[in-house]
Amino acid sequence: MYKPSKQEILAAREKTVPDVIAPGLKVLFCGINPGLYTAAVGHHFARPGNRFWPALHRAGFTQRQLSPFEEDELLNHGFGITNLVNRATANAAEISTGELTEGAALLMEKLRAFKPCIMAVLGIGAFRSAFGSPKAQPGPQEKITADTLAWVLPNTSGINAHYQMDDIVCVFEELRLNMEKRC
Repeated sequence: MYKPSKQEILAAREKTVPDVIAPGLKVLFCGINPGLYTAAVGHHFARPGNRFWPALHRAGFTQRQLSPFEEDELLNHGFGITNLVNRATANAAEISTGELTEGAALLMEKLRAFKPCIMAVLGIGAFRSAFGSPKAQPGPQEKITADTLAWVLPNTSGINAHYQMDDIVCVFEELRLNMEKRC
């Protein structure tokens, strides 16, 4: 696993990370935007301490815990990853509501093109802002396109103190169980 230098991390501001996406996915996971560490290494949810990969495994989506460098293996399981906003920042607070709204419009184009069964946004506040749903809570929302159900998950960043690992795993499991019935 590659560990970037402090200079490489700082130089990653505004970089992007390519989507892991294919037509007909069961779940397209959607982060808020890449952090600097993630952009520096070029793989989703790569910062040490991010709980995405352990939660995905513990909730039963994968048979073992994948590393960010194995993200393309998700496609073999019917899963993918994208972001609401593509540019890397030091933290999500640097993303404006306007950028989230624009990102939601671009995401809708991806959903219409790739037709995943479920689109799961990892970030309650980001979903609320991006989709104009101020009261959205974790869990299923409504069909966001004719083919795709929206789902909200908590942000898996290690700095999200509102959700401990066991809580995150529980909401991921709920998504997996629903996916198994629907997709």
